[in-house]
Order: sequence, then C-alpha cells, then structure tokens
Amino acid sequence: MPALTLTKHHGLGNDFLILLDPDGRHAVDGTTARALCDRHRGVGADGLIRSTLATDGTPTMELFNADGSPAEMSGNGISCLAQALVQAGVVAGPEVAIVTAAGPRTVHYADGQATVAMGEALVKPAGDGLAVDVGNPHLVLRDDGQDLVELGRQRPDVNVELIAAGSSDGGITMRVHERGVGVTDACGTGAVAAAAAAHLWGMAGERVVVHQPGGDAEVDLSGAHAALTVPVTYVARIEVPCP
Repeated sequence: MPALTLTKHHGLGNDFLILLDPDGRHAVDGTTARALCDRHRGVGADGLIRSTLATDGTPTMELFNADGSPAEMSGNGISCLAQALVQAGVVAGPEVAIVTAAGPRTVHYADGQATVAMGEALVKPAGDGLAVDVGNPHLVLRDDGQDLVELGRQRPDVNVELIAAGSSDGGITMRVHERGVGVTDACGTGAVAAAAAAHLWGMAGERVVVHQPGGDAEVDLSGAHAALTVPVTYVARIEVPCP
C-alpha cells in the first residue's frame, strides 16, 4: 500500500508532522490531520503541515490543528517546516521564504535555530485583556492563577495566553491554550502576542524572553515587524498508510 512519508519536528515541545508534497500528489484534510495527530491511535502531534510549491517555486504551508481545524499561522510550525525543507534539500537556506494563509513569511534557519519574520502584531483592547492579531487571533490576559483549560473552553475561537512578569532576566512567563489543540508546551505566535501585550502594559521592553513550559522563545519588537527566535528539533521520519 502506498504510504505518506512524514517527518516530525518540535519547537520547545510544540510538535508538528510535516508532509512535503512538492508535486501536489497527496491532498490531506481535517480528518486526515485529526487521525495522524491523535496521540493514542495515530502518530501524535499538535498539528499537521502540508507543503507544496507555489507557481513561482516558493514553498507553501497548509496547517491543520490537532482537531482537524485549519489554522492561518504558527510560529513554531513554520520553524519546523523550514527545518524540514532545508533537510530535504527543497531549499538551500538559510533564508527560507514560505507562503502561509496569513501571508508570506521568511524564516532564517541554521544549526537547529529559526528566526521568523512574523509581521506586525496588531493589538487592541478586549475586556480585561488584549486581542492580538499575529496572522492568527490571540487573547492575552494577566495570569492571576486562572483555570487555563476553562478559559480555552470559553473562547474556542482564539488562542489564549496568560502572562506574568517578574523573571530575573526581565522576561515574562506564559501559559497557553491553543485553539484546536488545547494546552501546549509552547506557542510561537502566542509568544509574540504575549510579548506585544507585555510591552504595551509596561511589563517588558522591546526584546522579550518568553518563558514557557517547553522552554524559552525570544521575541524582538524593535523593528517594523516582530521577530521570533526558537530552537527547532528533528524527531523522526515516519511512513504511514495513505488515507
């Protein structure tokens, strides 16, 4: 039986299955993604990314959350995709241009580290918190010990971040509930949203270390566009039967 060849990668424990499909032969959908991302009956991941080539040869990113729903953008996901593209020889690197549903993004990938040009973080008030658009929607709140799972259930339409200041390096801590996934070890777009909110609230400067359960992300807000830097880890090459 023909098989899908996938690679698995993670950024700070936020893990993704990557399907490189330059010829466009393997259409996948939400059902496929949900089955593959299932941690008990599938391979297991926070998301599935399929990458084809645009008409000009630029790699694309089609992203599905673990529950099969589509997503516009992922900072850790696009970093994992850049690693997969370089490792497979699809692109030479270190500069990797990728077309996403949130628009074009550029990743500098070298030696297991990725820096993503994330675009502008658009911030506006939202009740007790801030709504932040980083190509996908976020709600950032101050962390007062709230039940993160319950907050995620109440707001299934957005990614929810709880942040607090006070780390010795001037950074912030962040807990995240990702739309279509649940509580995750880390979130790249969430780290950018959290940094933008923290900067607006006076909790951090323009260069922010975002401490997450899976590790630290670095966010630079000093330019016209935010930049996210994270380590990326290759896990395995996997073959599964075609759906």
